[in-house]
Amino acid sequence: MNRRNQASVAEDSEGEKKEEEEGQSSSSDSETWVLLRRLMSKRRTWACLLVLVYALLLSSSWNLLRSILSWYNSNVSSTSSNGAGAAGWPALYASVLFGALFGLLSMVAALAVAVPATVVTWITVLVLLTFCGKPRRSLVLEGRKITADITGFAIKVVIREGNIVAAVCALLGYLVLVRRAGEDD
Repeated sequence: MNRRNQASVAEDSEGEKKEEEEGQSSSSDSETWVLLRRLMSKRRTWACLLVLVYALLLSSSWNLLRSILSWYNSNVSSTSSNGAGAAGWPALYASVLFGALFGLLSMVAALAVAVPATVVTWITVLVLLTFCGKPRRSLVLEGRKITADITGFAIKVVIREGNIVAAVCALLGYLVLVRRAGEDD
């Protein structure tokens, strides 16, 4: 009987230790969650995340730019060694790739700025419609229409700006590459 009491006391103490550890881990989890929520509610945290994403985009695009330039240099050197007069075609291909890359990056940057502004505009319009006394069903329908209008307009603007940036970068890239090839001759 004594051994049974000792075993049950030992099991009870082990159970209490597990409960304490679980309590500590759950309290540390909740503290971590509270800290994470507090950090994510700060404007500077979102700004840091935005800068981090841009740095990753620029880093990957920089590597892509270097690979495009190395491809261009290898094609120009092989074309000049063959004596062919088609040195402008690699410059055209490389400049189109440069333009596409910078156009895509500008679209991502514009979306990163446009999405929060669009959400704020959408919320403001819905709140104003609510204060005007619109019924709930009418408000839902208006909200869907407004969402479609705002999203469509934002996408059109982002694509237009991206295309403009792509065209300008492609033109400048072509001029620089052709001039550089002319100076090498």
